[in-house]
Amino acid sequence: MIEINDVWKSFDDGKIAVLKGVSMQVAAGELLALCGTSGCGKSTLLSLIAGLEDCDRGIVKIDGREWKTEKEKVALLRKEIGFVFQLHHLMPDLTLAENCMVPVIAVGGSMAMAKQRMSELAEMTGVAHRLDRSVRELSGGERQRGALVRALMNDPRILLADEPTGALDEANREIVFNLLLDLVKKGGKTLVMATHDRAMADRCDRVLQMRDGRIVM
Repeated sequence: MIEINDVWKSFDDGKIAVLKGVSMQVAAGELLALCGTSGCGKSTLLSLIAGLEDCDRGIVKIDGREWKTEKEKVALLRKEIGFVFQLHHLMPDLTLAENCMVPVIAVGGSMAMAKQRMSELAEMTGVAHRLDRSVRELSGGERQRGALVRALMNDPRILLADEPTGALDEANREIVFNLLLDLVKKGGKTLVMATHDRAMADRCDRVLQMRDGRIVM
């Protein structure tokens, strides 16, 4: 489903090399963990897969095709890929329900069907009773569980997770990670997760170790 071939990426006019010839493949339905310390290139690689960044050279394919134009990349992110960030990225002045509906509004989806899906996902993640609350009123764990609901609203086939439990305390880390794995497996989705937590990584199907912009194992 995902094919990365000799991808290079740098910032600051080439002065900061972040990815240095990364190649990998991810099968449909596979749960893949990218491990490594901060700055090794994990987050940048996820951004390239999602179409949020362009590589300097190399090939990124989803479903056997490159998504090159801005229109194609927007469609990819809205319909095929869900993204869970370390810091939830919810809009603080909106309610949790309003945040969750944003992806559906972006694609012009059915509001009735979206509300039903939101209700089901919120029930599964334990935030159904908090949907009408402002994000400012939610705990860290509730915000991250809400971010998981939002990422799954358009039923994407691929879920990208960038240190999805990194900002949580130990108790909430376990709750959110268990929910993440459960929802991915039940939905038959493909997961690529960046993490520095090897214990969490080992619960995925496969682990790739990154170091200094390269995959080393």
